Amino acid sequence: MASGVMAAGALAPAPAVAAPRPDEVQQSLDALVRDDGMPAALGAIRARDGKTRTYTAGVGDLATRAKVPMDGQVRIGSNTKTFTAVVALQLVGERKIGLDATVDTYLPGLLRGDGIDGRRITVRQLLQHTSGLPDYMASPELADFTAVQYRYFEPRDLIDMALAQKADFSPGAKWEYSNTNYLVAGLIIQKVTGRPVGEEITRRVIDRIGLRHTYFPAPGDTTVHEAHPEGYFRKPADGSLHDFTEMDSSMAWATGAIVSTNTDLNRFYTALLGGRLLAPAQLAQMRTTVPADEIGPGVRYGLGLQSKPLSCGGVYWGHGGTTPGYRTRGGVTEDGRAASITVTVFPPSATGAQHLEAAVDTALCR
Repeated sequence: MASGVMAAGALAPAPAVAAPRPDEVQQSLDALVRDDGMPAALGAIRARDGKTRTYTAGVGDLATRAKVPMDGQVRIGSNTKTFTAVVALQLVGERKIGLDATVDTYLPGLLRGDGIDGRRITVRQLLQHTSGLPDYMASPELADFTAVQYRYFEPRDLIDMALAQKADFSPGAKWEYSNTNYLVAGLIIQKVTGRPVGEEITRRVIDRIGLRHTYFPAPGDTTVHEAHPEGYFRKPADGSLHDFTEMDSSMAWATGAIVSTNTDLNRFYTALLGGRLLAPAQLAQMRTTVPADEIGPGVRYGLGLQSKPLSCGGVYWGHGGTTPGYRTRGGVTEDGRAASITVTVFPPSATGAQHLEAAVDTALCR
């Protein structure tokens, strides 16, 4: 037999098999823990076909080294503003609130201070952060979060902290983020419905679209109800981490109190942009934006809703939220992709915050 002829029965070489492609989202979360010092990172990514994949990295409890619960509950911070804005816009559709009506129409005399006058501030300006109201979070009373972790605040107590400051600018003159706007919006919702804002959010949003792992904490409820990673506040004085998982969320109320999961947040923003929560006219108002470069390059702000550019083209819609212990970023694209990622420390480093934003971009662009 010639040497160049394969013998009968000899096996042909196996075809080459490509190595599995690394999961870029998992790599991003691992890097947030490894390189940026996040105790944990967790996320949920929804593809165009509606299938969701969840991710975790790090540890859920620094003391016990417990695992991060898959799709665990977290405090979603200012993502709450979008829930509040949805309820306000539903009431606009019901002709119970006018977007261009003034605060004094519903809460006469509430807003009076140095350059502050509720007769000149409209509901639209509240929802879009163009009111000029100073941020109550800048009050010296809230300089040390650990001192108020379990303190109960009435919304008007927090508004008084804002009114002790001077107006940032004349109503409508510019855009500047202020948590005070959504305290006032929450009080307007209560005035026109006669019900607590948390109950209205639950009835009109959470229950309506079946967010089974989302709730607005009742007064005095300091716990996170379901499986969750611990959240940590980095003390400014020495950089040490303080467990801030439990807190009296009245400090945030209609501006940032809700507890949810990354999967539920994806469901919420998908339902919102899909027209399941607002009539077309109100959704169009919500998506009418102004530049909000303070948040980031190319970011625009509507009525409780942000649009952010993607590196792969187009934008995604969401909000993001930060509270002592947790920082969440994410949103949905026009073609149905969705991503929500949370880290369990606040404040993160400046580079860590940038890497969190980049992780969302990776999830939506991959």
